[in-house]
Amino acid sequence: MDHLLIDRPIEGVVRLTLNRPDTLNSLSRELVKDFSDALDDLADDASCRVVIVTGSGRAFCSGQDMRAAAHRQTPGVSSSVEKMGWQSRFAGMSQRMRRMPQPVICAVNGVAAGAGMAIAVGADIRIGTPQTRFLVASVRIGLSAGESGISYFLPRWIGAARAFEIMLTGRPIDAEEALRTGLILRMVEAEALAEAALDQARAIMANSPFAVAQTKRIMWRNLDASSLDLALDIENPTQIVANTTADYKEALTAFNEKRAPRFTGE
Repeated sequence: MDHLLIDRPIEGVVRLTLNRPDTLNSLSRELVKDFSDALDDLADDASCRVVIVTGSGRAFCSGQDMRAAAHRQTPGVSSSVEKMGWQSRFAGMSQRMRRMPQPVICAVNGVAAGAGMAIAVGADIRIGTPQTRFLVASVRIGLSAGESGISYFLPRWIGAARAFEIMLTGRPIDAEEALRTGLILRMVEAEALAEAALDQARAIMANSPFAVAQTKRIMWRNLDASSLDLALDIENPTQIVANTTADYKEALTAFNEKRAPRFTGE
């Protein structure tokens, strides 16, 4: 069985499905590598407008493969240098999702724990079901809750005070709390999740490819901006460049002709 499924359910959308359902889609090193490689390939794929990430079966992703992790504790099996390299690869998944120009939607179909939670919170948008649950996990097994970018992303989605409490206790976040706090954008029944993610992708793809990519870039840059002046320094040049695109001219023409614009990405 392929542990990462890649398909294109509609034009412009690529869906990555973590596919180790027997282990709740736990992250083997092979899956981490293949998922990272797929993100790198898609970042350079102009035919891909939106990426959807989801899991097979009843879970989104249960985090690292615990059996493999236990084996690596055997003396002589894995060095500290090797472990550091793979820790960077685990952390690099959410980093790649943030840096790629395409918006990433996570269809969180069940539990998202540890590095699986890091993938989910590293996405631009999350949609869940009543079965969705987030679990920091690491703090409960003797590791830091700050792993794979969770300590960066979680406070930005739900606020620092709430993130502190969740990360210090390691308690789960159920679907209702995730919806109430904004960690997921909406909640739908499990059988409607795939289509809800596609509907969200269609709404994004109704806009100019350049405008969408630059909006994502600006949003993430300005979440870290230390002042309004710096935020405007990022926004203003982008607007000037956007003014020169064929898609902007098409949008003006369509507005005046009272029709929907036909964007080409130029």
